[in-house]
Amino acid sequence: MSPDRSPGASRYRGYRSYQYLDPHRDYRVFELAAELDRVPSPAVPTSEEEEARVQRLLAQGPIISLHDHPVVVPERIEELLDYRRHGRDWTGYLGLSRSGLHAVIDNLADGEGLITSRNGWKWDETLADLGMRLCDLEHQDYVRVVRRFEDIGAARAEGQLALILGIESATPIENELDRLDILFGFGIRSVGVTYSEANLLGSGLAEARDAGLTAFGRRAVRRMNQLGMLIDCAHAGDRTTLETIEASSAPVAISHAGARAVWPTSRMKPDEVIRACAESGGVIGIEAAPHTTLTRGDTRHSIDTYMAHFEYCAELVGIEHVGFGPDTLFGDHVGMHRVMADWFGEPPAAPPQPIERVEWVQGLESPAEALTNIVRWLVVHGYRDQEILMAAGGNALRMLDAAWRPGVGS
Repeated sequence: MSPDRSPGASRYRGYRSYQYLDPHRDYRVFELAAELDRVPSPAVPTSEEEEARVQRLLAQGPIISLHDHPVVVPERIEELLDYRRHGRDWTGYLGLSRSGLHAVIDNLADGEGLITSRNGWKWDETLADLGMRLCDLEHQDYVRVVRRFEDIGAARAEGQLALILGIESATPIENELDRLDILFGFGIRSVGVTYSEANLLGSGLAEARDAGLTAFGRRAVRRMNQLGMLIDCAHAGDRTTLETIEASSAPVAISHAGARAVWPTSRMKPDEVIRACAESGGVIGIEAAPHTTLTRGDTRHSIDTYMAHFEYCAELVGIEHVGFGPDTLFGDHVGMHRVMADWFGEPPAAPPQPIERVEWVQGLESPAEALTNIVRWLVVHGYRDQEILMAAGGNALRMLDAAWRPGVGS
């Protein structure tokens, strides 16, 4: 998938326009070009020879993001909540077409949908969000929704991007195990055990006490194994994560996080958890949402602090168990965090030391640039082709192949 492709606009547009949202309001969703140049976020500098190698590796692939939200949010970010209430997220087709990605796990906006509820994570909202996105995706021919492992290769062969549907938390299933089957039927192939707060499966990373995986959680893990769903513990508490890995007969992912030894917050994972993920055959994807993957020595978030987490994890468990889950979107990610914090009335957890706030993470601003710049960084820092291809997508592909085999653990 070359970044120079410029097929007809219809290939990258769904049927919807933000004009359908409210005839009395102009939400000013970005024009398609803004998916590529919202802010001046420069590429990692490369020589002519290095850039040729980068482009060769991107073409060779596979290049896979373990976690992103590739939708376009309003330019006036303060209107995000009004926009979200209509449940009409705009997929960034053009940005994705220039991203170098062959596949991406798209985690929708289910938890933050807030269509009818102030708190989100409601079953009806999850299905509404999913149904609206699927309807839009049916009206274009660039993105292929993945339902089985072979679809990833088939999409690439047709010059399409493979989009894997996921939700960040199993909270919407409540105590109804059959809802996992319903989600699978709708195309969901990756499910987070929790999203920071506890639910009926286990404890999230924001809880003061982690009670571990519940009896219902164990049943849910077994059912996801049987269906062939990837289980994700990115937002789960440490004990809950360890017990999920122990209960699962398939590899478990930590799709977007970092190393607590590098930056000591609950959003990062301790060595014990990273090792357990690797021993399950899983992969930890490194997180790039603003102000997350910092280091004690550098508290200004950048691609360099981000890659410090990658290098630590690769040294700890081997590069074959590390990948990338940038957790980006098309729009003002820092502004979105501010809007959501105001809405929920909860300030973010205090960092372990003062940090330098940024308006965006240069080089990792959106799905259009993140993986390409990551590959550039790896090339510039002397990684071998095989290592780059493993981390940029090969590891994720291997994990998905193992996790999606129906009947595992039955």
